[in-house]
Amino acid sequence: MQEIGVHNPDHKIAQAGLGGAAHVFYNLTEAPLYEEAIRRGEAELTADGALRALTGQHTGRSAKDKFVVRDDETENVIWWDNNKPMSRAHFEVLHRDMLAHAEGATLFVQDLVGGADAGHALPSRIVTEFAWHSLFIRNLLIRPEREALKSFVPKLTIIDLPSFRADPERHGCRTETVIACDLTNGLILIGGTSYAGEMKKSVFTALNYLLPAKGVMPMHCSANVGPAGDTAVFFGLSGTGKTTLSADPSRTLIGDDEHGWSEEGVFNFEGGCYAKTIRLSAEAEPEIYATTKRFGTVLENVVLDDERRPDFDDGSLTENTRCAYPLYFIPNASDTGRAPHPKTIIMLTADAFGVLPPIAKLTPEQAMYHFLSGYTAKVAGTEKGVTEPEATFSTCFGAPFMPRHPAEYGNLLKELISRHGVDCWLVNTGWTGGAYGTGRRMPIKATRAMLAAALDGTLKNAEFRTDANFGIAVPRSLDGVDGALLDPRSTWADAAAYDAQARKLVDMFVANFAKFESHVDGKVRDAAPAVRIAAE
Repeated sequence: MQEIGVHNPDHKIAQAGLGGAAHVFYNLTEAPLYEEAIRRGEAELTADGALRALTGQHTGRSAKDKFVVRDDETENVIWWDNNKPMSRAHFEVLHRDMLAHAEGATLFVQDLVGGADAGHALPSRIVTEFAWHSLFIRNLLIRPEREALKSFVPKLTIIDLPSFRADPERHGCRTETVIACDLTNGLILIGGTSYAGEMKKSVFTALNYLLPAKGVMPMHCSANVGPAGDTAVFFGLSGTGKTTLSADPSRTLIGDDEHGWSEEGVFNFEGGCYAKTIRLSAEAEPEIYATTKRFGTVLENVVLDDERRPDFDDGSLTENTRCAYPLYFIPNASDTGRAPHPKTIIMLTADAFGVLPPIAKLTPEQAMYHFLSGYTAKVAGTEKGVTEPEATFSTCFGAPFMPRHPAEYGNLLKELISRHGVDCWLVNTGWTGGAYGTGRRMPIKATRAMLAAALDGTLKNAEFRTDANFGIAVPRSLDGVDGALLDPRSTWADAAAYDAQARKLVDMFVANFAKFESHVDGKVRDAAPAVRIAAE
C-alpha cells in the first residue's frame, strides 16, 4: 500500500480495515483531485472551470436501500417504523465483502468535521473510490486546519465504493445498492450508487442520532443572521425555497441545509452547499449561479453543450441537477458557521393545491404540529405518474434522515421555541388562484416582502384573521403585497372549488398526523386543522 499526500504518517487506512488498497491519497486539495478525476475518466472540466460528473443510474438518494444496524444499543432508540433494520451479522458480512472489494484499489481519504460547534462536532473520515467524490465531500463538510489533521481521530467513518454490488440474500438488503449505518460503532457503508449526496446525508443521519441525547436539536434547515444578530431558521423540503430564500444579500448566510441548535445558539453542520441547479438563472439566484463558474465547484448531472457550458434548463438526465461548493464561495457567508439563538423560525411549504395562505403566524403548538407534519406538494409532471398535485408529508422536514422518533425532535424544538421566545411563521411558496395547472406560483417578490416584515418584527403588529381551515393567524394586509394574495379563497374564480380543495387538504393533514397523536400533548393535538367556520 502506497500512501500519497499524507499530512500525518501515523494516519493508517488500515485502521478502517482497508490496508489492502494499492494506493491511498490523503486529504488531497482541489487541483490534484481535479487531475485524478479527469485522468481516471470520472469527470470533465467545464468551460467555466468547474468539474462536471455524471452519476449514471442513481441521480438521487436511494432511500429504500438505506438500513440501520439493529442491536442492543439502537433497539429502543431508533424509529423502526421509518428506518429499515439490518442485523449485526449481515452488516459484518457486508463490511468484510466491501473490504475485500477494495483490495488493490486506489482510494481517496478526507478527514473532515460535521458541525461548527466544537463541543458537538463529529470528526469524520470519508473513504471514497472516486476522486470527484473526495472533492465533493471536501466541499460539503468542514475542513480542519492543517495542524489539526496531525491529531485527527474520527468518530465516524464512511466507506463509499460505487462499483461494489451488494447481494440481497447475503447482505440482508433490498438490491445491489446499499447504505448501511452502524450507528453504534460510527461506520457507514455505501455501495452500488455514484450519487454523492448519500455521503452528505449519512453524516447528517449520524448527527441526528447522536445530538438529541445531548440536548441539541438537529435541523434540516437553512439559516441566516441579520446585522443585529437576529438569527432566522428556514425549514422546508426540496423545492420550497429553503436555499433561495435564505440567500439574502442583506443578511449573513450561516448555511443552506443542515444545522444544530445547542445551548450556545445555532451552528452549521456543513462547510459548503449542495444547491439545485435546474433552471438556475443569474437573475433569480446570482450568488449560487456565480459558484457554477468557479474552480472547485462540482456540478452533478448538469448537461453541457458542445462548448462544455452548462445548460441549467436541460433536465434530460434528471430534474435533480446539483452544484456542490464551499460556503466561502457565497460573498456574505459566515466564516464561523455559528449564530445566536433564533428569533424567527420559517416553515416553508410549496402548496400545489393552492389552499394555504402565503404567510401565517404559528403558536408553539401549531409550530410543532406543522414540524411533525412536514408538508409540501409535488406537482404534475415532475415525476412519472404524477398527473395532479400530490401531498408529501416528511416529518421534521426530513424523515429519511431521522433515526429517532419524530416526537423526540418535535418536543425538543417546542421546548427551545418556548424557552427563547421564537416567532414562528408558515410560508407558502406554492400556488395561488387555483391548484397547479390553473393557478400561478406565488410571486417571489411578494414572498420576500412578507419574509422581510416577519424578520424585522413589523409583521407581528399587523391585524390578523383566523384561517377557517387551519386555525392559523393570517395578516389582513401588508405594505407592498397585493391584499388579495393574503386571502387564498378570494384568488380563486370558484370559491366552492376552493372550499372543496381545502377540505381535501385538511383531511390529508389529519390522516397523516394520526400516527403522532399518542406522542404529543393535548395542545398540539388541538392545533390540527379543521374546517371550523365559513370563510370570510
